[in-house]
Amino acid sequence: MNKGPLDPLSFQPILQYRLWGGTSLPEFLSMPTDQAGPFGEAWILSDREDCASRVAEGPHKGKTLPDLIKAFPEAMMGRLAGQFRRFPLLLKFLDVQKMLSVQVHPSDDQKNLLPKDETGKTEAWVVLEAAKESRIYAGLNPGLSEKDLRSLSAANASDRLPSFTPKVGDSIFIPAGTVHSLGDGVRVFEIQENSDVTFRLYDWDHIDPRTSAKRPLQVEQALASINFGQGVIKPNSAKAPTPAEPELLFDCRHFRVWRSRGNVPIEVGALDEPRVLVCLEGCGGLVHKNGETMLKTGAVVLLPAAGGLCQLRPKGFSNFLEIAIPDAA
Repeated sequence: MNKGPLDPLSFQPILQYRLWGGTSLPEFLSMPTDQAGPFGEAWILSDREDCASRVAEGPHKGKTLPDLIKAFPEAMMGRLAGQFRRFPLLLKFLDVQKMLSVQVHPSDDQKNLLPKDETGKTEAWVVLEAAKESRIYAGLNPGLSEKDLRSLSAANASDRLPSFTPKVGDSIFIPAGTVHSLGDGVRVFEIQENSDVTFRLYDWDHIDPRTSAKRPLQVEQALASINFGQGVIKPNSAKAPTPAEPELLFDCRHFRVWRSRGNVPIEVGALDEPRVLVCLEGCGGLVHKNGETMLKTGAVVLLPAAGGLCQLRPKGFSNFLEIAIPDAA
């Protein structure tokens, strides 16, 4: 690789088999596949040793995200170079047709619950599609005890765990330590810390067709991870679009996310730091130093720090997310 990254980088989505998944992700992402589903997740920006994103096109085609960060740390990460062991976010589309397990993720501070080189897992969702029967469980009802959580079942989960019917456009913040689940026909975009640590409390008695067995639970680790003072997590409903003013959806120490809906050109990217742009709906042209890149629904591009500011020009009504990484300090 003799040319540093400057242009926006798109990566090949990585489909993940999940017993609770569906069949819509390949079509949504315009990627034919001969893999056997169901597909619950499509990892679209991943710096994981066992599952690293590869550049889909251009002069760096086939190179992985960690390859590029190692070869061009300043061009890729700018002022954030050297602050992280790997790209600190993992971005996914989820198609959850059955219920996800009732689960918990530990925090960064719970070192005794984290495998070597793993972080905690704070995450957030933006709802893209939901059915009348879709459900999201998030947080704890007041007074719920460990005993209540040890005896969760399909019959009592709705009484013991707070839940709501999601709507398209809802945004939900799930801090580490939060009991949560979602499913029955919901598709979301997920922003999370770059971690794959999940502890299951209850799995709705799912049988995995690949093993003809139930998946293991990690009840003790899950209980140790829970923030029992968390309370009820509620969604933030989508506000009326303000085309020239992006809506701040999430702002935490791990990520900052804005949503832009409308048909007015806006400035995206930043000086000396990377950004990620996600097209949730519609299409548009991304004007950068070396030309224009067309983005359609499902497109995710990494804007390297060296690329600086760009202009997004929607073609009709479009819905985009822009994601920033705060300083590690």
